[in-house]
Amino acid sequence: MTQSSKPAPATPLSPRRRAVIIGASDGLGASLAWKLAKEGYTLALVARRVEKLNTLCAEINSSHNEVRALPYKHDVSNYDEAPTLLRNIVADIGGLDVFVFVAGVNFPPGVNNYNFEGDRKMIEVNLIGAMAWLSPVAEMFQNAKAGQIVGISSVAGDRGRIGNPGYNTSKAGLSTYLEALRNRLTRHGVNVLTVKPGFMKTDMLKAAQGGTPFAITPEKAADDIYQAMRKRKQVIYTASIWRWIMLAIQHVPSVIFRRMSF
Repeated sequence: MTQSSKPAPATPLSPRRRAVIIGASDGLGASLAWKLAKEGYTLALVARRVEKLNTLCAEINSSHNEVRALPYKHDVSNYDEAPTLLRNIVADIGGLDVFVFVAGVNFPPGVNNYNFEGDRKMIEVNLIGAMAWLSPVAEMFQNAKAGQIVGISSVAGDRGRIGNPGYNTSKAGLSTYLEALRNRLTRHGVNVLTVKPGFMKTDMLKAAQGGTPFAITPEKAADDIYQAMRKRKQVIYTASIWRWIMLAIQHVPSVIFRRMSF
């Protein structure tokens, strides 16, 4: 990295918050990158699709007439790379205040089918890939007694439904892991925000089965997430109506729920 490609350093008179977004090349990750750049963050954007990532960083930097976003190619399934890449990123951007894990995949098998390979990939990316990053980040923030973690889970993790057991499991596991980190880290001054989107107008929406009610844009979700970050909330649903929908679903008796077709 050349000197001209580095972000401007933070100073007491010009503080600059720093964030990492994993899964930033498009969709919600890209929308969060634009939102945080607008709010003055220096960003490390991480994704496996390097062409999209480079384009996004170039557009953000051009829009702000300075380097605010740096690209890093990485597949979250390559777990062993996470600690070293994290250290390199922190050195490049001069510290870390916010860590966001957005990366995720969805391979619905269909109601009458089973697909272990798809289920395994969803667990590898959505859960283990998140843990590979969140563990060293949590340790770093705990030692610093500061920082904020944002994990993108899903309403799909709130209950096991018939259409996509593997995806439900990966997101339920992520929500539980984030809750456990929150319970550990709150006492050290670190906030952990779990985000549970419903349907969102991204490429992943194509994998949804049945209808897609209350679908929102990733830009709307990014705004909701940023406001929750500012208020240091613990759990949010976006759109907010999903909180009440999932509250009702969670209280449907199992004997009835297992007969439902979604």
